[in-house]
Parts: sequence; structure tokens; C-alpha cells
Amino acid sequence: MSQAKREQVISHLRYLRQELREMHLGVKEDDLFPEPGEIRGLMAQMDALLELVEGNTRIQSNSEAA
Repeated sequence: MSQAKREQVISHLRYLRQELREMHLGVKEDDLFPEPGEIRGLMAQMDALLELVEGNTRIQSNSEAA
């Protein structure tokens, strides 16, 4: 994975982690559950990130096989 992509993935993971922390604190301290749209949004971002990582993994494994 290129350095730029790696930095992009790291940045995205930090953002997702922060959002999940805030949701957790809301549930734990205030008994406030996140909106379903918030959860769906985070899940969509995680899916996109997974596709990015898996796509690069598949490309690397195919080039290694050649």
C-alpha cells in the first residue's frame, strides 16, 4: 500500500475511533443512544475502508503470484 493510502487509512481509522468513543460515552454516561443514521454512516465508512484495504490486498497478492 502506498504511503499516501496508508496515511489516508490511518486518518480514517482515527476519525471512526473518535466517533465510536463519543457514542460509547453518550450511552455509558447519559443513557443516550445514537441515532440509527449515525450508526449506518459509521458502518458505511467502515465498509468503504475495508473495501479499500481488501482491494489493495487482492492487487498485491495477484502481483506477487505473477
